[in-house]
Amino acid sequence: MIPQGTVEFEAETTLQQPSRTYRADFEGGRIIGRADGLKAMEQAVYLILNTERFRHIIYSWNYGSELSSVIGEDIQLAQSEAKRLITEALTQDERITDVTDFEFTRNGMNTLSVRFNVNTVFGALESEVLI
Repeated sequence: MIPQGTVEFEAETTLQQPSRTYRADFEGGRIIGRADGLKAMEQAVYLILNTERFRHIIYSWNYGSELSSVIGEDIQLAQSEAKRLITEALTQDERITDVTDFEFTRNGMNTLSVRFNVNTVFGALESEVLI
């Protein structure tokens, strides 16, 4: 027997997760309260860029960065790849809308400092990473 009539399905909606999280003191190695909004995004950017992608099984393969792959490369190649890798890593987070205004500074022979702006749904913030 074949059922008669129609079946109605409701569209599934996705709710955006809140940004409230624990505030970490990375230098002191402790939790010092909670953070939300732009402060939580500063911490998220730091964590994404300082977590090696594909290395830790607890993280999704979409989480983290591959910045270690530019170590030892020619400076022009390292700058180009760093820009791409930072943008790719950060825009995996749905709260980050764009990464702009990259500035590169070579610190000695072995370190490249990269400063950039991160546009989020909470506002813009400036960040820096050392490679």
